[in-house]
Amino acid sequence: MASSEIRVCQGRRRSIERCRLPLVVSAVAGLALGAAGAVAHAAVRARHPVEVRIDLRATARPISRYEYGMFIENLGQLVHVSLWSQLLDDRKFFNPILPRSAEPPRRAHSPFPGMQARRWHPVGPARFVTMDTHAPFVGVHSARVALGAAGPRGIEQSGLDVVGGKRYTGYIYLRATPGAKVSVALLWGHGAQSRATVTFPYVPAHFTRLPFHFTAGASDRDATFEVTGTGRGAFTVGTVSLMPADNIDGFRPGPVRLLRSEHFGFMRFPGGNYVSDFNWYHAVGNPNTRPPFFDHAWNAVKSNDVGLDQFMTLCRLIDTRPYITVNAGFGGAHSAAREVEYMNGSVLTRYGAMRARDGHPAPYDVKFWNIGNEPYGQWELGRTNVKYYVLKNNEFARAMRRVDPSITLLASGDMPDEMIIEGVAHSLHIKDSQVGICSKGDFTCGLLQHSSGFINGITEHWYARAGMRFDLARAEKNIRLPHLEAGYVPAHQTLLQWVRVPSDRVHLKAEEWRAYQRRFPQMVKKKIFMSIDEYAYTGAPPNLKLAMAYAMVFNEMLRHTDFQRMSAFTMGVSTLDFTRTRAILNTTGHLFRLYTRHMGPGLIPVRLTGNSPQPLPKHYLFGKFPHTEAGSPTYPLDMVAAVSPHHRYLSLAVVNATHSAQRFVLHVMGGVPGVRATLWRMSGPNVRAADILGRKPQVVVKRYKLRHFGPRVMVAPISINIYHIPLVRRRRGRTAHSSR
Repeated sequence: MASSEIRVCQGRRRSIERCRLPLVVSAVAGLALGAAGAVAHAAVRARHPVEVRIDLRATARPISRYEYGMFIENLGQLVHVSLWSQLLDDRKFFNPILPRSAEPPRRAHSPFPGMQARRWHPVGPARFVTMDTHAPFVGVHSARVALGAAGPRGIEQSGLDVVGGKRYTGYIYLRATPGAKVSVALLWGHGAQSRATVTFPYVPAHFTRLPFHFTAGASDRDATFEVTGTGRGAFTVGTVSLMPADNIDGFRPGPVRLLRSEHFGFMRFPGGNYVSDFNWYHAVGNPNTRPPFFDHAWNAVKSNDVGLDQFMTLCRLIDTRPYITVNAGFGGAHSAAREVEYMNGSVLTRYGAMRARDGHPAPYDVKFWNIGNEPYGQWELGRTNVKYYVLKNNEFARAMRRVDPSITLLASGDMPDEMIIEGVAHSLHIKDSQVGICSKGDFTCGLLQHSSGFINGITEHWYARAGMRFDLARAEKNIRLPHLEAGYVPAHQTLLQWVRVPSDRVHLKAEEWRAYQRRFPQMVKKKIFMSIDEYAYTGAPPNLKLAMAYAMVFNEMLRHTDFQRMSAFTMGVSTLDFTRTRAILNTTGHLFRLYTRHMGPGLIPVRLTGNSPQPLPKHYLFGKFPHTEAGSPTYPLDMVAAVSPHHRYLSLAVVNATHSAQRFVLHVMGGVPGVRATLWRMSGPNVRAADILGRKPQVVVKRYKLRHFGPRVMVAPISINIYHIPLVRRRRGRTAHSSR
């Protein structure tokens, strides 16, 4: 990841079949056209309603389950807060334990300051708490507390979120001198009765695991956990853990259940920028003895609890496939090959045997592997230019395939659009106006030239900014600026313009890919595919407006299944609205569930044409790219169609990102649509409608039975629609179309 980063018939409650509002010409019909062009385009729409033609005989590659994937980066406290059940931060004592007054300020330049770890503080005089480097339990030091006669001394961490009546279980690794008496306590609210305490009658002189449990007497978002001692001598804390008792193998059951309901095809892990300093050797084995470390990519302390085995457990719990990125930043090919052996090797191999000793004798059989992350970016640890990166990529591929020849390898590409928008060209002292297909610094071109025999696919990333437009001229003027994306300027957009921005990035990627295919015909022969490994529309809340934008992204990707085979949304948990104790699906999560269930794997995209083309581009990013805008030729609607494997039904996804109901006339060639259909519609009272934790849901996904479907179809305003249309057998001599 780069560091930049239900109204039905306008409110009338009627059945869908009976809604027959007049056709309204949208005020945004002239998107990206001049005033005269806008009038002409509107006039064409007024005289000729949108005619949609679907040819069931013209098919593309079936939709893969991997079209709907997720990306989760182990950045900051993200995984720890959203998925992992651990309540305590820095539980292995990476940081020194200081009084609150002496605690250093949070890093001002951290991109995620709220995700930095909470710290421990002394209980009693601070001078009695030291960091003991003599035979530490894990890492470079453990927390030592000297005792005396003047009351309890120890350490505490506040800011814990607990729920009244909920049971919490934990353990602590302690050692103590004779005469020390140690207790752990959970405190909520105020007063002597607002606490639960467990006292250990005896603590050995060597580190020993001592279990405990509490039941919170009340809910508190600022509860405190203490470890204190009385008596004489000293005690040392090696590590400590506190989790809700209902955790599932360490993970929060609520988010796990919600993610599983989305049915996405894979999850990419562990990064992102994080991976370029990731040491997989330290991310396996007993979580308690893995050393904590400082994440230099995201400026945060990591307890190092969620490693490779925990990731595989998560994939099992949410029923998805794993996709692992190896460290090609500071890491080497030998380490990557050993990582493949740990995950996929038999118990007869050195690292397969290590996995078995860690409690996982059966190979994980991870199919998808990504070599490195954004190696072109000036923000990336271990950045390398394309001339040398292709050598590194090929070395990694050879080493990893020697271990497991069956794996699918993806290289990290960087097309011209990303070079310009993310400032990569500037960092290479290349003018944006000089950037083009296979120009200097083009990672994707370099990989196709020198690595096509080593890889199965190439990854691409994109992030679009809500309310902003990239201005090439401004970017050229700001070539000396050190920050990323210097060419972004505020944009004055209609609703439809705003919604289509991210799908335009997908469309541009497809145009660039076609250009590479013309230059490198072997791409098609070798079936080299594209995976959009990271994407997001940043700066916008997860509401109905954003859901329409992502629905158009899905539609655009499904128009290119011949080469666009995978995608990973940033972040997987961005489909949830969550706190440390609760979680629900947000509007984006409901959208994923709608598409994976009703426009999902196994369906076969078919040709869809129309008489209302999308407006022409107003701005070029480089050369004559983009040639066209994203979307189907059904303006202002955006549609994509797919048929079931045995042609039993047709699925039609329609996005209406306007405030007006829209009509279209449907014609089907190669089959006869039935008169009864099913509609799933996602909509809300306005574009700001959202599903927010603790509030009444505003966005509705509703199922309608349509008893008199077609050929004239009315689409409700600001809505995402998927029609399930049964196909009847053709009678001999009858033409297949829907205008009957």
